[in-house]
Amino acid sequence: MGTKDNDWKTRLGMVYSTNPDFQFETDEEDEPETLDKNQQKLRVFIEKKNRGGKTATVVKGFVGKEDDCKDLAKLLKTKCGVGGSCKDGEIIIQGEIKEKVIELLKKEGYTQTK
Repeated sequence: MGTKDNDWKTRLGMVYSTNPDFQFETDEEDEPETLDKNQQKLRVFIEKKNRGGKTATVVKGFVGKEDDCKDLAKLLKTKCGVGGSCKDGEIIIQGEIKEKVIELLKKEGYTQTK
């Protein structure tokens, strides 16, 4: 990350160190590298609970950067013509469209999708 770690805002409240080898660490976890499409083991579920009675198709198991997850979510939302989101490696697509989502993922190269 280099210079990004040296941003003064992330070091607010930091005490000066005389150690020349000191490396400032933030609490932010490094994002995992995004696996290749054919290595992603995606699982598609239908969920109703905690959604105000609405049904959602949920894709779990995405390993990678949040931006890549959001890009995949955007592609699925666009192709299905519905809303949705991506959070913590889960893609939530509005509606009960499990088969369509699986078909789209496989077409995109996510061969290990179930």
